[in-house]
Amino acid sequence: MYLCNQLLKNLKISKMNEIVKNKAKIWLQENIDPEIKEEVKELLKPENEKELIEAFYKDLEFGTGGLRGIMGAGTNRMNKYTVGTAAQGFANYLKKNFSEKNQIKVAIAHDCRNNSRFFAETCANIFSANGFYVYLFDDLRPTPELSFAIRHFKCQGGVVITASHNPKEYNGFKAYWEDGGQLISPHDKNVIDEVRKITDFTKINFKGKKDNIEIIGEEFDNIYINKIAALSLSPEAIERNSDLKIVYTPIHGTGVKLVPTALKKIGFKNIYHIDAQDKTDGNFPTVISPNPENAEALQMALDKAKEVDADIVMATDPDADRVGIAVKNNKNEFVLLNGNQTGAVLIYYLIKKWKENNKLTGKEYIVKTIVTTELLVDIAKKYKVEYYDVLTGFKFIADIIKKNEGKKKFIGGGEESYGYLAGEFVRDKDAVMSCALIAETAAWAKDQGKSFFDVLIDIYLEFGFYKEQLMNIVKKGKEGAEEIASIMDKLRNNPPDEINGSKVVMIKDYLKSICKDIETGNESLIDLPKSNVLQFFLADGSKVSVRPSGTEPKIKFYASVKGNLNKKEDFEKVNAELDTQITNLLSFFK
Repeated sequence: MYLCNQLLKNLKISKMNEIVKNKAKIWLQENIDPEIKEEVKELLKPENEKELIEAFYKDLEFGTGGLRGIMGAGTNRMNKYTVGTAAQGFANYLKKNFSEKNQIKVAIAHDCRNNSRFFAETCANIFSANGFYVYLFDDLRPTPELSFAIRHFKCQGGVVITASHNPKEYNGFKAYWEDGGQLISPHDKNVIDEVRKITDFTKINFKGKKDNIEIIGEEFDNIYINKIAALSLSPEAIERNSDLKIVYTPIHGTGVKLVPTALKKIGFKNIYHIDAQDKTDGNFPTVISPNPENAEALQMALDKAKEVDADIVMATDPDADRVGIAVKNNKNEFVLLNGNQTGAVLIYYLIKKWKENNKLTGKEYIVKTIVTTELLVDIAKKYKVEYYDVLTGFKFIADIIKKNEGKKKFIGGGEESYGYLAGEFVRDKDAVMSCALIAETAAWAKDQGKSFFDVLIDIYLEFGFYKEQLMNIVKKGKEGAEEIASIMDKLRNNPPDEINGSKVVMIKDYLKSICKDIETGNESLIDLPKSNVLQFFLADGSKVSVRPSGTEPKIKFYASVKGNLNKKEDFEKVNAELDTQITNLLSFFK
């Protein structure tokens, strides 16, 4: 039996290798650029078989963040032809949807990554060659400004070339719809269908029309910054605390273009830079990973903060849609806040100020993702503000804003992965805007003799001490993808009865759209798009969410626990207890 199974396995591998080789040989045609051909020839050598398989075993597909992958030759890599195929497929789909338009309009932006400008210009050429009018930024720009540009210029779509916070080897193609939000169903699936129809590269029109491309620059930045400044809710507090000491780093990314400008625009004067990280560089030489979720990425900023005795530290990722912060705790030590903590303080501030400024009419709402802290729900309920839970991915928050446009007012929203938004003129997470509002919140707190951290403690005292932690397990390549699928299948088909000594009382399966009460056996439908996510709710109030990443080779485990904080002095004790509880929860899944 073992020999039979092994023989079948070998036959499958042999067949896979043959399919991969045939796909690769297509890339040796005359119409392929010479440098790409040479790379493919190198991959076809017997000693590079594994690399060949990784490069060609599948085609890049849209996930929660669009098209994203390692740069290089191959169908599973980011290069002129995979980007070109995506752009042409998107163009074909736009033509089908907006056939009544005399001329379809798109906006294009890019981040600091290697090849980003080249990919952006490739897209501009393809869209213009298809008769579209293209607004192309003159240089790197934050992703949220691209979302704003689509709405401002009344475009039918847009593209930003970025791989967000991924390692330097990656790049990506994010596609946007006319509302300024990323593609959601059915558009994302339909674009993929159009892309799949492009069976050879001769169907991609690379010959751009310069007359159809308009370069936009600083004058447009000013329009965007003015819109952000108009969101300010406490201008007097900023004026009284304009000397708030802010350390900011773009981690070599696009934030350097606009974050300091936005902070100065609303009134802050003391902004300290990290010169080495102000330099845009797709190799991110000063960090292991340009991800503000990682403590290491903020180390240089923290060193500067200690040197100047700063009030707050802020760091944005390469495309400036996420922001990580550090603030002083009760011991006057800098501590990093996670995305849930920053989001809770930000939403609390926004809602509280809307209330104080008599802006609440009963038609306001916030939005969060299903893996983001339930603390946001408690805050919204207290102020009688409606809330929405959506799937992971800011495109789903954008969709709620679109559906409520003209009927209800969006106060703000966010996700645990360090992304936040306020107002309705941008439809993606916005770190430029978030930095301005976070600094404003710190000034508002200081105006009351408090710190940003004090506000967080006040929230815990009032609503309960929520604590969350994310565990990522990385599984690279084809084998990794198969292993992740196997983990999800096991948890779905053989769910645990208890975790960390506490019974599982409810399971939500977003792929099956079913919420099951374990004690009664009753099932109810989940009214959200299908998604490969599982959530386990425990008798002790804990929650664990599990999902494969849509953009990276990893599976994510989100643990959430809750305790009571009766007085400030108990913070360290309760914090340690919750840390232990979370560690035990996540250990179950290791």
